Amino acid sequence: MSRRTDVFDLGALALSSGEARRFDLEVETDPLTLGGESYQAAPSRLPVRLDVARTGSGYTLRLRFEAQLEGPCMRCLEPSGAAFEVDAREVHQEGRGEDPELRSPYVAGDDLDVRSFAREALVLALPSQVVCREDCRGICAECGASLNEAAEHTHERAPDPRWAKLSEIEFE
Repeated sequence: MSRRTDVFDLGALALSSGEARRFDLEVETDPLTLGGESYQAAPSRLPVRLDVARTGSGYTLRLRFEAQLEGPCMRCLEPSGAAFEVDAREVHQEGRGEDPELRSPYVAGDDLDVRSFAREALVLALPSQVVCREDCRGICAECGASLNEAAEHTHERAPDPRWAKLSEIEFE
């Protein structure tokens, strides 16, 4: 059974160099705002798998989970539920100077911020557009009708403004 964990104590593991452990946890997720719209990962308590391995002077971390993002389609605004898998890795090496590539932003002392790690991994795994289906046609820019529902959707072309004066001519 997994347990809810937002901050994980790496020091309490007392791992020796080369040792690794795997944990099944649950992480609470906050809604995301993308393009001014709110999206929620489902379930709100994500079951995640955390792999922690001790290196000579730090840790390697791997976080895996599956999620579904619920919110409006970015093309037609209908409800969507994009499902995807997340597999994120981090390295945290202590005592390696100020090289930011060797220090994980999620580790402070011996505490791993699993909630932030999961949130940012989720954001990075998102597709460029959250859509209700791959072939979503969106909405008409002119009238706002859903292009998914109509087989044919057309509008009369606006007249060329260069010919506007001709429309003022009145014939008897």
